[in-house]
Amino acid sequence: MFAEDGYWRDRRNIRHDEARIAHEHRELRRDLYYGNYAAARHERRELRHDYRDLTRERRDLYWDRR
Repeated sequence: MFAEDGYWRDRRNIRHDEARIAHEHRELRRDLYYGNYAAARHERRELRHDYRDLTRERRDLYWDRR
């Protein structure tokens, strides 16, 4: 029972990270469209951070299931 709870919590975190990445992509496209390059640089940093988190969570989910 506890292992399943952790599995679903990990899956939820992954879904939230994916949604956050989609949101950051929209903001990046908007900033580039309007020529706000400083904000675009900030969004790229956030995207790198979000992708790093997503990769770690997917790796943890994989290793927890082995």
